[in-house]
Amino acid sequence: MANYNKIILVGRVGRDAVLRATPKGLQVADVNVAVNDLAKKKPDGSFETEWYRVSVFGEQAERLVPKLLKGALVLVEGRLSIRTYVDKNQQHRYSPDVSNSRVVVLAQPGSSGTGSQREAVAYDELEQTPDINADDIPF
Repeated sequence: MANYNKIILVGRVGRDAVLRATPKGLQVADVNVAVNDLAKKKPDGSFETEWYRVSVFGEQAERLVPKLLKGALVLVEGRLSIRTYVDKNQQHRYSPDVSNSRVVVLAQPGSSGTGSQREAVAYDELEQTPDINADDIPF
């Protein structure tokens, strides 16, 4: 049986990303992303928020840190894992962590996030999204 673990999130950065280095010198950017849970509506009409800790590695981390500012709208694609830990009150806690393969900044803080797809692709630091013209599609 094959295993597959992939998550795709669209949400807002909770605080500016922090760049650090591992003991072996690999650059890592850590950022928290807030995603509204549309299945959990509150009485006031708003939605509950779920938080994900996202880790970005290597060159991508270095290039994205200046753009991963509080309030930025991002698309995160990666692998989900659940980290368990004991907090300062000795309570067992769980944290959803995403080790990502791709992060796209869709909108900077303060913007509505309604920019065109072409604008969003410009922020794709991995440049994995090709610029495709509808006339190029063979069907």
